[in-house]
Amino acid sequence: MPHYRRPAILSTRARVWTARLVLVSIAVLGVLQIGGCYYLQAASGQMELLRKRTPIAAVIDDSGSSAQLRQRLTMVQEARQFAVDELLLPDNESYRTFVDLERDFVVWNVIAAPEFSLRAKTWCYPIVGCVAYRGYFSEKTARKKAQKLRAKDYDVFVGGVAAYSTLGRFADPVLNTMMRWSDTELVGVLFHELAHQRLFVKGDTGFNESFATAVAEIGIDRWLRSHGQQSEIQEYKARGELRQTMMQLVDASKIELDTLYASDDDDDLKREKKHGILARLSSDAQSVVQQQPFTTTNWLQPPLNNARLVSLVLYRGQLDTFRDLLTSCDRELNCFYQAAEKLAKPQ
Repeated sequence: MPHYRRPAILSTRARVWTARLVLVSIAVLGVLQIGGCYYLQAASGQMELLRKRTPIAAVIDDSGSSAQLRQRLTMVQEARQFAVDELLLPDNESYRTFVDLERDFVVWNVIAAPEFSLRAKTWCYPIVGCVAYRGYFSEKTARKKAQKLRAKDYDVFVGGVAAYSTLGRFADPVLNTMMRWSDTELVGVLFHELAHQRLFVKGDTGFNESFATAVAEIGIDRWLRSHGQQSEIQEYKARGELRQTMMQLVDASKIELDTLYASDDDDDLKREKKHGILARLSSDAQSVVQQQPFTTTNWLQPPLNNARLVSLVLYRGQLDTFRDLLTSCDRELNCFYQAAEKLAKPQ
């Protein structure tokens, strides 16, 4: 992605939001120092994000921006308004600015699960409650945390994350890390992150991610149809069918693993059987991928472990429930959102 030269002067509104960020982040630094380095790096990373924001309109108007970047950010502006008008998602300052972080990912998430369990380790935070991952703005720091967890016999997965949300508490920017995706993926992530701002259940990662994934599915379908992109719709559906097939393989393997972990086999035998189940899952997935008419990769390729499987289930574990809700509402979004709220756990 072409490097973007950021103008030195922000709009008045952007400067106000930056000032708010700095004030709040200073408060976080002062109050949460007792929480150790994790909260300090989180506050520092958040400050960097909002300090570097530039209004998207200014990036588009700047002669220093590449034609490709201007074109894609123009599409982002249109998709942002589509999210408000057609998907009934929040009309706020989020995703109306741009930041070039000059790196591939904004954060790296660490996910862990015991060696013989598919129950994710959770971490608890003051605002969002307990979640099944721990995010770091530094890959090096994330991998250090992963190594410590492995030393405690956890299966661990470290994944780079290209999009980032504060659930509407700050004006989240569009990031250069999101620009590597296709147009459909970029628009889908925008809808996904805004869905978190529409409904978020404290302490229920599976609910939140599945809900946001469902909203993104709804949004992408309507977005592509509104633009008459029939070939893109067909490919999007085909990729969705592939994801569903892959998740069916994951679900079958999870049943095998749960049975194995609950058995009386000794640990060495459990490890051997676990390895065989995961190896077969990767092989079966590769066979499915090779049959596709479009280019794609096997995202179940080795190495697999409990944490990797947990990370997949977080985003899609309750997806069918939300799809059924949409169908029962005749695809009417106000009804869908109300039904989803009823499913949410009491906060």
